[in-house]
Amino acid sequence: MHYSIKAFSLFVILIYSSCNSNKLETHNGNALGTFYSVKYERLNIDRLKVQNAIDSIFFEINNSLSTYISNSDISRINNGDTLVKVDKHFRKVYVKSKEIWEATNGYFDPTVGSIVNAYGFGPKKFNIKVDSSVIDSLMDGVGLDKIEMTTDNRILKRYPHTYIDFNAIAKGYTVDCIYQYLVSLGSENLLVEIGGEIRAKGINPVSKEKWKIGISFPQREIKNKFIETYKISDHAIATSGNYNKFLIDSLTGEKFVHSINPKNGLALNSNILSVSVIAPSCIVADAFATALMVMPLDIGRKVIDQNINIEASWFISEDKELVQIKSSGWK
Repeated sequence: MHYSIKAFSLFVILIYSSCNSNKLETHNGNALGTFYSVKYERLNIDRLKVQNAIDSIFFEINNSLSTYISNSDISRINNGDTLVKVDKHFRKVYVKSKEIWEATNGYFDPTVGSIVNAYGFGPKKFNIKVDSSVIDSLMDGVGLDKIEMTTDNRILKRYPHTYIDFNAIAKGYTVDCIYQYLVSLGSENLLVEIGGEIRAKGINPVSKEKWKIGISFPQREIKNKFIETYKISDHAIATSGNYNKFLIDSLTGEKFVHSINPKNGLALNSNILSVSVIAPSCIVADAFATALMVMPLDIGRKVIDQNINIEASWFISEDKELVQIKSSGWK
């Protein structure tokens, strides 16, 4: 199988408000392989101190959870090191992943990493033809019930080839960490965004209204336009879609998307173009958005109905038309 890579740096959710004001402090930069933006009502606190704290959060989480850093905790575990004692970041993400794995009936599963790599979407790219036999051989290592955390904070894998990948939840978790840091300083009006994953509190001090964000069209060819705008406060929002990152087999023309179904290991297109999720925390919104992209729509709607305080909006392709499906609480 010969792939040509099609990856586009269009962000699913963009801030949709002017921030040029002396009422608002802003920190922008790049981290976790994407951009970030932190905005908050000005506090009587040294700006450099806040920036150093933000940088420290990124540094700690990268060293714990990044599969792109060879000596991070998660990379060492994936390479078979059973002596790693994981830090607070790994423990929190592992525990929350277990909860969401159960809540989504296994459709959110960070152990699908070996298959992500096999298709060429992860840090380790396999130079092999990805067929059913390859997927079947990797699937026996998929499942969060096949790894465990010991009482002394070590991670044990039942199958050596199980590959843990928290990239579908790490941005949301980091948003929460920065959000909580700012709240600890006394900030009441703030917004934290990492690569389109957002958590907001209070109001935008410039507009004196809730924070206004825009959700991009789920078709790659429609640029710089929003299909929906949303005002958010005291919640998080995350969007997952397959229109920015996919691979094409140059021989067959078959398209493979980066959302892998952990039930069968398949990376084939569906009519679900994007899913946005609103939740109390960004780690939850991030993980549920990932899971809902690979669930059949009817199952996804039932899962959302069963989880209070979580709402979702799907954009699907139906008879060549773009159709929005919303959970009952999505406004």
